[in-house]
Amino acid sequence: MKRYTLETIVLLAGTITMVFEIAGSRVLGPFFGTSIFVWTSLIGVIMGSLSLGYWLGGQLSIKKADTVVLSWILLIAAFFILITAVGNNYVLSRIVKYIPDFRIKTVISSIALFGPASVFLGMVLPYTVKLKILNLENSGASIGNLYALSTIGSIGGTFLAGFILLPVMGFSNILFILPATLCLFSILLFFQDKKPVKASVPAIFIIVIALFWSKIYTQEKNYLDVDTQYNRVIIYNTTDKATDRPIKMLLINDERSSAMYTDTDSGLVFEVLKYYKLIEHFKPDFNKVLMVGGSGYAFPKYFLRNYPGRTIDVVEIDPELTSLAKQHFNLPDSPYLNVYHEDGRTFLNRGIKKYDAVLMDAYKSVITVPFQLTTKEAIEAIYDNLTPDGIVLANIISSLTDKTDYFLRAELATYKSVFPQVLLFAVKYPDPDEEQKTYFQNFMLVGLKTSKQFSMTDTNPELNNFLSHLVKIKIPANLPILTDEYAPVEYYTLKALK
Repeated sequence: MKRYTLETIVLLAGTITMVFEIAGSRVLGPFFGTSIFVWTSLIGVIMGSLSLGYWLGGQLSIKKADTVVLSWILLIAAFFILITAVGNNYVLSRIVKYIPDFRIKTVISSIALFGPASVFLGMVLPYTVKLKILNLENSGASIGNLYALSTIGSIGGTFLAGFILLPVMGFSNILFILPATLCLFSILLFFQDKKPVKASVPAIFIIVIALFWSKIYTQEKNYLDVDTQYNRVIIYNTTDKATDRPIKMLLINDERSSAMYTDTDSGLVFEVLKYYKLIEHFKPDFNKVLMVGGSGYAFPKYFLRNYPGRTIDVVEIDPELTSLAKQHFNLPDSPYLNVYHEDGRTFLNRGIKKYDAVLMDAYKSVITVPFQLTTKEAIEAIYDNLTPDGIVLANIISSLTDKTDYFLRAELATYKSVFPQVLLFAVKYPDPDEEQKTYFQNFMLVGLKTSKQFSMTDTNPELNNFLSHLVKIKIPANLPILTDEYAPVEYYTLKALK
């Protein structure tokens, strides 16, 4: 056996384990989003599976220490990764359909798709340790070296997956490359042990299947499927049900995030974006506006067309979304549009400019706003970034029942702890009956930095209609506001979705 073959395999197993885990977030994302519950399930299951693999690998090494056995461990790990690559949509669609509880869904999905392969990847290290130890005198050094290599591989796999592989290749291709790589090393072990060539036939078969399915997945589709550093993005053409006009839709982690009319690129497809025009009523002399959350840049485009000479700055954490907006959603270059690629909270904390209005439209998954943008400290940063009579308009998704509006009430209380006036407008059902109370819809929260009282009517018929959607929600006196220390945003969301 070549001198460094075992060390290379341990390094490889550590790398593949972390690439597999990070790619797993993109597998689960379209079905469950990327909330803390998803990451908790994914990390917990993989760590548990690795622990089981360490134990099994150690037990197996007692009974038999042979490089052919190690090659079969790699081969079986490759097989289960391939099953995940081919069957993830089938498995997840059925788990979503038949299991009601969100947390249980994410745990079972993680076990089914990532548990078996992780067990066999975990077996690699203890089994390799047994093969490497030649005598008791060098056992400590050998074990230390292999554990160090495994850890280095895990670190390298983490950065490789997040910084390079996912943005460049996408998770589907990664899930086919991983088993092919494991099979190549399995074949290497077969040949180094001078076993018959036919012993490597299963590995060659898995490689062929992986390459075949990879080619099918990468064939030209009628939609664009892209993995960025932060999201899985899908762009496709469809028809707007409300207007029957053709539109181009942008999905982020399988959630509708932005859209554009394709017959004539005019108007706003999503009704909630039209409520940002309330700045005309509450701050008619606005000149500089900040928008946190760009996505497909639907409103910034509208802003440039309809408010000439006024400036809008957009903070979008994902630079690839900006690039896609330019390629597919007609986002123009303009001296009146400035784009900053960073987290909205860090931008607000820096306070480099003063704005007449701040528009909040950042979402993490499903109906969840990133917690760091919901807290009192974040809202104080918004307040500080506004001119003396500036306003903030924040898009929030919720319903109006006491059992589902936990986050809405908490966020209202938090805004009211900072802004002198806070108003709430329901986009669809301002005066719901009992049935409509359960419907999730967009709300536009308006925070006014001034104590000046405003009329709830406007000469503009559209704005007047928006103002008529004012809703009032009672905020319990003992309701805790959201802070950087305590902001259970995802927990509130989970309770609302039950």
